[in-house]
Order: sequence, then C-alpha cells, then structure tokens
Amino acid sequence: MAYNLNKYTKKQERTTTYKKTMRLIYIIGLLPLLILSSSCSSSKRFAQEAMQREQLSKQFGFKLNKKDNLRLYTAASHWLGVPYRSGGSSLKGTDCSGLIGSLYQEVYHKHLSRSAEDIAKNDCLRVGRGHLKAGNLVFFNTASKKRKKINHVGLFLKNGYFIHASTSRGVIISHLEEDYYRKTWKYGGKVIK
Repeated sequence: MAYNLNKYTKKQERTTTYKKTMRLIYIIGLLPLLILSSSCSSSKRFAQEAMQREQLSKQFGFKLNKKDNLRLYTAASHWLGVPYRSGGSSLKGTDCSGLIGSLYQEVYHKHLSRSAEDIAKNDCLRVGRGHLKAGNLVFFNTASKKRKKINHVGLFLKNGYFIHASTSRGVIISHLEEDYYRKTWKYGGKVIK
C-alpha cells in the first residue's frame, strides 16, 4: 500500500512540475507578445500625436513640438474663425473674455471672471512679456490712451503668438510684435484660480 501511495505521489509531483513548467513557458512566450502589442499601440498614439502636431502647426502658422500642450492647441483650433459677438461665449459667436473663459474651462477646468478687466484683477498674477508661457493671458487697452483700463484679453500660445476675439475679424491668431498690439499692450497674466 505504501509503495502504491508513494508511486502516486511521485506521479502527482511530476504532473505538477510539468504544469508549472508549461505555465512558465506560456508566460515567457506571451511576454514578448504583450510587449510588442503595447509598443505598437504606443507607437500608433505617438504617430497620431505627431500628425496632429503637424496639422495644428500648419493651422497656427508656427511649429509645435512634443512638449507643447496638444489639448490647448486642439481646443484653440476649434475656435479659429468664430465670429465676434459681444457678450458671447459659444462657437456661434464670442467676445474676447468669452473665448478665454471657454478655453480655460475646457482645457484647464478653471472658471474665470467674465470681463477682461475682472480676469486681470481677480484671476491672474502679472507676468512680464519675456516670461510668457503657453496658457498665460495677455491684456490690452485698445480703447483709449487716457484710460488705463484693461478691455481686451487673449491667450498666449508661443513665440509671441496669441489667440483672441477681434471685433472686426472674429477669433484669430495675432502676434505681440504687430504694431497695434505693441502699442496697446498692458501686461501678461498667469491664472492663479
């Protein structure tokens, strides 16, 4: 009896060892496939992002790179060409603060004040022109040199370019070095809300 039990135990050990070996071979064989498939999907994602960066670069007129916030540039691209509408904040029509508030809500999930002046006063810390980063705001006084009040806001993109809602041309990209914006420039702002 002891002999048969011992024979049974040895057979069971061999079967268990065989199963463990087969599992190990299966796992070792499956591991490269998993690595390959995950690298393929990440390669596809990187390729899609590169294509998206290239399309956005053409649309904005300046080159985007891997470090740029694609979410910001994609959201901003949807607004280009939207007509100006005083008090508006939708793709049917927007004013400058409506555009900036909508972009900030969409990209950063932050609610900003409704007027350019209130955004400048309540929602931002001042940033010098040379220290602007993508997502910072740019403030202007386009009304009168006598009034120091902020009445226009845009969102800085990069390399001096910013997106804003022009009363005559709707949502456009402009450059801080354009004569009009150089003359009406007040300061930049980093949103602190």
